[in-house]
Amino acid sequence: MTYVPMTSRSRHESHRASTPLELFFDLCFVVAVAQAGRQLVHALAEGHVGDGITGYLFVFFGVWWAWMNFTWFASAYDVDDVPYRIATLVQIAGVLIYSAGIPRAFNDNDWTVSVLGYVVMRLALTLQWLRAAAGERGPARRTALTYAIGLLVCQVGWVALLAAPEHSRRWLFLVLVVVELLIPALAERSYQTQWHPHHIAERYGLFTIIVLGETVAASTVAVQSAIDEHEALGELLPIAAGGLLLVYAAWWIYFAVPAHDRLRSNREAIPWGYGHYVIFASAAAIGAGLEVAIEHAVGKAHVSALSANLAVCVPAALFLAFVWLLHSRHFKRGTAEQLVLPLTALAILACAWTGPQAVLWAGLVASAAVAVGVTLAHRERSGA
Repeated sequence: MTYVPMTSRSRHESHRASTPLELFFDLCFVVAVAQAGRQLVHALAEGHVGDGITGYLFVFFGVWWAWMNFTWFASAYDVDDVPYRIATLVQIAGVLIYSAGIPRAFNDNDWTVSVLGYVVMRLALTLQWLRAAAGERGPARRTALTYAIGLLVCQVGWVALLAAPEHSRRWLFLVLVVVELLIPALAERSYQTQWHPHHIAERYGLFTIIVLGETVAASTVAVQSAIDEHEALGELLPIAAGGLLLVYAAWWIYFAVPAHDRLRSNREAIPWGYGHYVIFASAAAIGAGLEVAIEHAVGKAHVSALSANLAVCVPAALFLAFVWLLHSRHFKRGTAEQLVLPLTALAILACAWTGPQAVLWAGLVASAAVAVGVTLAHRERSGA
């Protein structure tokens, strides 16, 4: 369609699914995820753990929050006409600019290029919200205008951040993060945008798959490079096998319950959506951790064996813990089912102290958790 008025879509629309444009948008975000993961690998492998984790969390926030803004807007207002498509493609261009600036932001605390990419993304989204306001009336119009004003105010803050003294930028960054997170709560306090529960759950699930896929791709390339350079197959096979089992288990556990059943209002949806920052960041960090473990196995990483193991086990444990916290626990019946994922997260952390086979043990523990969870669920529902 060339042009249609932008008004809210129905929350009860049947057969709502992700569009090809949304999938293309997600695919381009993989570039940013890969850049953040690559910088984390370099920092951890060189022993710069504190700076590496801090830098990763900061740059990943930009990736996650830009994706969040687009996803929830699209769920409520995707009209798929020519102006909407062009605005989305402009946002994709902003994502690629942001991605190009990640190495400088991560290593040198120079956010110039990344903020430029953010300006491109956010101006396009602001125009989308203004267009939505033009098509709405009453509380829905006020909510759309509040989003547009909030985006502009925050964007002025991000640009101003570039002029701040370098030593204060990260503290000011945290202030801007808080303001960003408050905007949806303020904008929707009197009117809830008509996002679609099933569509939102599907969008989050697809992005989880994409991030896990990036983890597999990054670790595969690392294994291939290590084999080509060192022929250390005996040291690499346990890491590769354990990493694959971790990714399999992460996928299985995430999709074990229908998340959309709980997304009835903003009261459930906002904590659920915000909590996925940890799920997405940890899923991507598993791949970075596997690369560090591989580099350690062939003698290229300047860290201890324990640190290399923790680089895999910590994000894997965080992933499982937050999947349980955000939605799995709401569908578990009985104490035994409830304890599976928290205990598995603790057990995977403990695997870091098992030596060279730590990643393999972590993968086996995660796989055992899947088997136990399936068995308990079957027994509970069959009344055995």
